[in-house]
Amino acid sequence: MPRFLHTADWQMGRTYSRFETEDGAALVEARFEAIEKLARLANESQCQAVLVAGDVFDAQTASDRTIRRVFNATKAFPGPWVMLPGNHDAALAESVWTRAQRLGAVPDNVHLALEPGVIELAAEGLAILNAPLTQRHTYGDLTEAFGRYETPAGLVRVGLAHGSVQGLLAAEIDSTNPIAPDRAQASKLDYLALGDWHGTKEINERTWYSGTPESERFRNNEAGNALIVDIAGPGELPQVQVVATGRYQWHQWRETLSVESDLDQLLERLQNLPESSVVDLRLDGLITLAGEEKLLHGLSVVEARFRSIRCERSNLQLAPTDDDIAALKADGYVGEVIETLREQQAGEQGEAARDALAILASMLKTPAQEAGQ
Repeated sequence: MPRFLHTADWQMGRTYSRFETEDGAALVEARFEAIEKLARLANESQCQAVLVAGDVFDAQTASDRTIRRVFNATKAFPGPWVMLPGNHDAALAESVWTRAQRLGAVPDNVHLALEPGVIELAAEGLAILNAPLTQRHTYGDLTEAFGRYETPAGLVRVGLAHGSVQGLLAAEIDSTNPIAPDRAQASKLDYLALGDWHGTKEINERTWYSGTPESERFRNNEAGNALIVDIAGPGELPQVQVVATGRYQWHQWRETLSVESDLDQLLERLQNLPESSVVDLRLDGLITLAGEEKLLHGLSVVEARFRSIRCERSNLQLAPTDDDIAALKADGYVGEVIETLREQQAGEQGEAARDALAILASMLKTPAQEAGQ
């Protein structure tokens, strides 16, 4: 019974410039660790092969060091790897793949599917039908050729492709590199291993996207997995097992604060996230000065635990209460300034007014108030 591991969209060489340097470096390193984890998983699960359905590299300009590290990370699994070029690393006449070959970085057990055709893995019981992208965007279905490919009797027919299954994915990617939704049936494939959609997704019982093994964006689409596929023999239905491989969990929250309990619930949810979290938090609504202090304290606590947390608060208006102002002893002219800044938060200079109000509040705090935080 052939058993193989299906993965895709490694995007090696990707950078995370919008993060702090330390966090960005950790996210990059996690992608190399993901390849090592895939190799161990293939060994532990007694897979006969590993199929990578495109976008091994994030760009043709991946450094020589990145290229070498990618192939070094595969060494824990000695069986065959089949790697397909995707839209980010298309098999151009001069590409990241040809550079890898010149570097001598590609191990003997790694098959680069740089041309359309069939890679026979007879010992493993598999015939891999390949549809590599030879340019970043195509407008015809390259998998149509699968129906014309003859494969030896007794070998399981597995298609390997990178693109958008038409009519079944998000509209914004339903354009270039099209793949017919009935390709597996039309081309008598036992399984069609796809890449491009970064989340794990079953198209039909013979067609799956594995998703990326390590999340790299905030879209909630079941990323961070690999698939172990068992097929009893030609014509048999595949048995697909989804295996979590990701290290970091990405969360993107949009929250509106209106009352004190909203803030308390938000901080509690943050505290319940695992340390491996990458969080993008955007807040709007109203918050008191006391609530602002509580929020900043809570963020400083989880900032030390999480891999990364970024909080956008420019649309969160400070709304000092009478108690806030009384605690600041901001009567007379200072009280009038606070009220003016409070009103100006709704205007064109809203962000500046908010910052000014926060700075003024911090300056007015007494040492005793600060000590009591």
